[in-house]
Amino acid sequence: MQFLKILFWSLLAFVAAVFTFGNWTNVTVQLFGGLVAEVNLPLLLLVTFLLGFVPTLIYQHWVRFRLRQRLTAAERATESALAAVRGIETPPVVTPPAPPANGAE
Repeated sequence: MQFLKILFWSLLAFVAAVFTFGNWTNVTVQLFGGLVAEVNLPLLLLVTFLLGFVPTLIYQHWVRFRLRQRLTAAERATESALAAVRGIETPPVVTPPAPPANGAE
């Protein structure tokens, strides 16, 4: 399985390198105020991909974080409700006996 993962990522890197080499052309982008930027096409594609991917990734992590918190709270509430229904009380705290004061008996 590890071999297939390595093969997949190697092929993906190879395809990306071939695409970059084949499309290394300048693209003219009109900016605000009459500014013109000449950007390489692979860089432009990478930036537009990240503009769409990063906010989605942040949103997904936030939703997973909130769902994990809600699940933990629901589990705690269920455990405490079951303990109350069953009448299980917390075990009494047992303190160990105190050692002798002078160390010799």
